[in-house]
Amino acid sequence: EIPFLPGSPRRLSPQAGASGGLRPKHGQQYLKVQASRTPGPRGSSSHRDAGQLPRVDSSHGSSVINNYLDANEPLSSEARMSRMHFYDNQRKVDYVLAYHYRKRGAHTGHGSPGHALAIVSNGETGKDPHAGDIELGPLDAQEEERKEQREEFEHNLMEAGLELEKDVESKSQGSIFVRIHAPWQVLTREAEFLKIKVPTKKEMYEIKAEGTIAKKFNEILQKLSSPLQPRVPEHSNNRMKNLSYPFSREKIYLYNIQDKDTFFDNATRSRIVHEILKRTACSRANNTMGINSLIANNVYAAAYPLHDGEYDSPGDDMNDRKLLYQEWARYGVFYKFQPIDLIRKYFGEKIGLYFAWLGLYTYFLIPSSVIGVIVFLYGCATIEEDIPSKEMCDQQNAFTMCPLCDKSCDYWNLSTACGTARASHLFDNPATVFFSVFRHHWATMFLENWKRLQMRLGYFWDLTGIEEEEERAQEHSRPEYETKVREKMLKESDKSVVQKLETDRTESDDEDDDDKLSWKDRFPGYLMNFASILFMVPKTEQAFEERLILKAFLLKFVNAYSPIFYVAFFKGRFVGRPGSYVYVFDGYRMEECAPGGCLMELCIQLSIIMLGKQLIQNNIFEIGVPKLKKLFRKLKDETEPGETDSAQSKHPEQWDLDHSLEPYTGLTPEYMEMIIQFGFVTLFVASFPLAPVFALLNNVIEVRLDAKKFVTELRRPDAVRTKDIGIWFDILSGIGKFSVIINAFVIAVTSDFIPRLVYQYSYSHNGTLHGFINHTLSFFNVSQLKEGTQPENSQFEQEVHFCRFKDYREPPWATNAYEFSKQYWAVLSARLAFVIIFQNLVMFLSVLVDWMIPDIPTDISDQIKKEKSLLVDFFLKEEHEKVKLMDNRAPRSQGGEDRSRRSRMASSARSGCSLPGSAASRGSQHTNV
Repeated sequence: EIPFLPGSPRRLSPQAGASGGLRPKHGQQYLKVQASRTPGPRGSSSHRDAGQLPRVDSSHGSSVINNYLDANEPLSSEARMSRMHFYDNQRKVDYVLAYHYRKRGAHTGHGSPGHALAIVSNGETGKDPHAGDIELGPLDAQEEERKEQREEFEHNLMEAGLELEKDVESKSQGSIFVRIHAPWQVLTREAEFLKIKVPTKKEMYEIKAEGTIAKKFNEILQKLSSPLQPRVPEHSNNRMKNLSYPFSREKIYLYNIQDKDTFFDNATRSRIVHEILKRTACSRANNTMGINSLIANNVYAAAYPLHDGEYDSPGDDMNDRKLLYQEWARYGVFYKFQPIDLIRKYFGEKIGLYFAWLGLYTYFLIPSSVIGVIVFLYGCATIEEDIPSKEMCDQQNAFTMCPLCDKSCDYWNLSTACGTARASHLFDNPATVFFSVFRHHWATMFLENWKRLQMRLGYFWDLTGIEEEEERAQEHSRPEYETKVREKMLKESDKSVVQKLETDRTESDDEDDDDKLSWKDRFPGYLMNFASILFMVPKTEQAFEERLILKAFLLKFVNAYSPIFYVAFFKGRFVGRPGSYVYVFDGYRMEECAPGGCLMELCIQLSIIMLGKQLIQNNIFEIGVPKLKKLFRKLKDETEPGETDSAQSKHPEQWDLDHSLEPYTGLTPEYMEMIIQFGFVTLFVASFPLAPVFALLNNVIEVRLDAKKFVTELRRPDAVRTKDIGIWFDILSGIGKFSVIINAFVIAVTSDFIPRLVYQYSYSHNGTLHGFINHTLSFFNVSQLKEGTQPENSQFEQEVHFCRFKDYREPPWATNAYEFSKQYWAVLSARLAFVIIFQNLVMFLSVLVDWMIPDIPTDISDQIKKEKSLLVDFFLKEEHEKVKLMDNRAPRSQGGEDRSRRSRMASSARSGCSLPGSAASRGSQHTNV
């Protein structure tokens, strides 16, 4: 039995391989079993010779076995039960390490390699006695160093209890795959350490809905939506749930263990192996911690779990990957709901939560799109009733406007801007204000419903009871951080300090804080590069990822929204006036808005971004770039000599197929794209009500595009448990609050909504908008234009003495000519008042909605309490059954003292306590309730 590592299993001692650790110890044996060249079907003697592992007797009796298989061995497809197993058809491949090797010189030292299966009792590499000595070159020395690091790392993995299998390096250069299998002892040990929840023996129980009305409504909804449900077993609406409990080897009798090979699913098995890979050290690589650092140093090329087979294989054989492809990752099933439970089972909770969030966001865009279309249609229906646009289009009452630039620009009639004026009414009308208020409530409702859905999924996925110990176990120190700590310790003291750092991992947090980077260590880095050092000194992976996401979002925010902010709030605001324009860059006038107003330009900008960039460009890149990369890798593999052979090309293994896929790089790009889109449909929705429509069309494609990418084009990601979407929710919440201010200023400053209200209720003679255009245009005496700025060769039909420009200024015949008029200050006051009232009103309503909608659904909160009661009852029942079994096995001839002792034992089991020296205590089978 593999022993539990001393102390916290977060670290393996680097001294395990400091002296090589690869030489045979006393009593250990090497054994070579000749493999058959043409193994027959399963069950034949040749298959047993090649597949069944012989028993190796050694003085140490190690249960760890390392298989080194000749890649040129012509194994037939009939002899392979599954491409997910070792070549013995028994051990399941839980993880794969890949690396590229190059032998000394152009060939090996002694002929061609033998076709043999080398089985080493202690998991070490057998040396070929016929290998010749070849002088090392510069590249050979580097490859030899990496080889030694790989051997030590693999040795440490086997010390941790894992079992490895890999091919013989038979060619001059090529790729080698190290298959890793976690036996039952390792799985149970790590599952207990990670506190992984697993189903108990208790049968599934139903989650009862509160009230008959809600139950009937759910039944009707299920019947109506049945054509939209994916046909997968994990996607069920019968509200059934397993009673789960964190795995414990002492309480093994509580769990429903029918088959040890399938008790932990593939995602959980790969997650366990990945945890071991992350904490395993390699002293030959400067005490490098974890597989990620070894990959960064090119010791290994890749590390990944296997997919569950091919997604497009012919026949009726079904696996989770193929099921996901048929019911989720095809464009033909775009109308169906996502099989979130199956996604979570296959990819883990982190990716499952992303697709659940994306699905809810897409679903919430439907009502918003409907309201946006209604607002747009209202603008189309009332365009003929818009008085200001009619006045602008009236050629009989034309307004002669001042030139838009110096010298080359002529005077022009305002009626020439008739088209843009009419088009701006489609988006700049009273319904836009209503739509802005609706969108802010929409954002609040979306975030509140996501919190409820997140809690519901967390309950059904057994994430609500993640203890603090599990969270601390997941927060390993980053390898880069530990490297800097080691360098600091080596500078301050001798090597014994580093050894102390390894042995004191189980000390308290106060003591552990002594061995960390202080502000003095960070200060030079802050001075050298403040922005870069922030990326390098978070201690844990989670903190590092959150800070990196925040900084990347801020950078993306500036890049994406800067042109929009410029058009909305800066363009045309600081141009000056005729005769006193503002000039920059040696005589260039500040840019003005188009005759139709800045709001129309803002609308055009958003339509280009939402339709051109989001809907077309991003999707084309996401579809085309992976296909080009795949084609490039295929061409590269075909052109490189010595990399492939005919046997592997005809019957490639699953690890070969997965290695040709793109590596998984995280969810940050997927979240970032959707968060930026969320900003476009909330921050500036007042200027473009059709933005939710384009976002909805994009997301319908995006869901299936991402699904197809994860299922068919990417290596299988590591299953990561998490309770929420992390810092992304804070970013969403921040955008929602910021959008209130932005839209308030868009309505007040960019649109003509406030000037029209002020004119209608303060300056209009009949309470209408007749005369509004003339009210917003000021006069300028063209004789006061600066020398050299007058229009050259003016082709204007009539002589111009006064031209008009859009602003609230006193006329040239006034005593304070060209100063801001009283109307300007009235409109400015109204704009500021609207911003304050709009912001506070919307914020108040958002807080009210947040207060009215509980974060945790009532049925889930009640069910969590009931589940605790069910768990206690189940524990007591199992304890009683165990006591009865002990009583039945006890000899009937025992005296009253033994019966009294059993009675006390039973009563202690009922009360949750165990007596010292009792059978339950000795077997560590009791349960404390």
